[in-house]
Amino acid sequence: MITRLKAFWQSVNASYWFFPALFALSALVLALVTTWLDKNGYAETIQKLPWLDAARPQSATDMLTVISSSMIGVASTVFSITIAAVAYASGTYGPRLLTNFMEDRGNQLSLATFIGTFVYSVTILRNVRAEGESPLFAAQQDALPGFVPQLSLLVAYVFMAVAIMVLVFFLNHVPASIRINSVLEGIGSRLLKEIETRYDKPNRGAVELEQSDGRPIHARQTGYIQIVDYERLRKLVEREKGRLALEVRPGDFVHPGMVMAFWRELDDLHEPLDLPDDDVRDCFAFGAMRTTSQDLQFLIDELVEIGLRALSPGVNDPFTAVTSIHWLGAAVAELVPRDLAVRYGEDEDPNNDLLIPLRDDFDHFIERSFGAMRGAVATSRIASLVTFDALINASLMLDDAHRRRVITRAGDRLIEQIRENITGPDLVDLEARYVIFTQKLAR
Repeated sequence: MITRLKAFWQSVNASYWFFPALFALSALVLALVTTWLDKNGYAETIQKLPWLDAARPQSATDMLTVISSSMIGVASTVFSITIAAVAYASGTYGPRLLTNFMEDRGNQLSLATFIGTFVYSVTILRNVRAEGESPLFAAQQDALPGFVPQLSLLVAYVFMAVAIMVLVFFLNHVPASIRINSVLEGIGSRLLKEIETRYDKPNRGAVELEQSDGRPIHARQTGYIQIVDYERLRKLVEREKGRLALEVRPGDFVHPGMVMAFWRELDDLHEPLDLPDDDVRDCFAFGAMRTTSQDLQFLIDELVEIGLRALSPGVNDPFTAVTSIHWLGAAVAELVPRDLAVRYGEDEDPNNDLLIPLRDDFDHFIERSFGAMRGAVATSRIASLVTFDALINASLMLDDAHRRRVITRAGDRLIEQIRENITGPDLVDLEARYVIFTQKLAR
């Protein structure tokens, strides 16, 4: 249940209804509070301010009507512009980037500000009363004195000023957010942060990809794994005194019958214990699409997808691909000095790990990034030159012979692919850059 709540909260963050609903509810409560303060005389002090002219019922009604009508109109426009920008971005850069734009706090809070201002103004408007009006449901239709909530009007005016500033911000934010460099910067920065957070220990050598054995635990749901509650799994295996080796990671697609993990007792001499399979399954949250919450490889795939689209014959934008390669090179350079074997537990000895996640070695990340783009990169002189440079720069902090061989092999495969696609002077330039690449990696 906890894992599902985390997945629900993640989907809420990527929605357009949460902040507008939250702001609307908060505006309603605030309107009721300020109106109560006005009715009970707590706001009389502001009427004595020399720079503040008290509003009359008609002027108050006109002002609140203008604010409320303009805010709902602007909110509709903001929503339309946002949807148009999202449609453009997903069509140009790839549908997998849709979540990035839906999670944009600037767009969400802009819409929420206009909705909240509208709700506040309409709620205050119903309390403005001209002098001589009679109550609608009173037994005696006696005329009532006029009522103008001065404090509430002042707050509404402040909200209007804030909404105008938010509108100016929004008009600048939307075109800035769909610029390709801004999109790539957002993905690349998040990828670097995820690498730094997940792999926080220095390199200890090659990652051991263990062969799992034991009793299999099968999936019962269909969809992409969005969240894995590793801490809860660790406590579970410690309680049951066994060892759990995961066969899936966040971002993998599973269906009933697939093996999610293998369970093995620590002491084979004792009677086998039955780990509650349902408790293990409850530590996984599934959804219809991949998310960036724990799926580091999804961020790599987004950069690769943008690069591949840019190098496609229909687009032919090698400089966008170059920017993607730069961020991929920065990610690989960040991975080079780090230990890629994630462990969950207090013991640093890998043989004592009770929870073994599905691990990825350095070779996997190279193939997932530069390897996935190799075929398209090899058709472009510009992209190929930049790829060699990115691999050289990523190797500057190398102190591991295995990882040096992995990067060298990536360059070797790239030049083989280049020779199949490029001829003439361009090939001569690329061969020369490949020689420099091999010399740099041989040191």
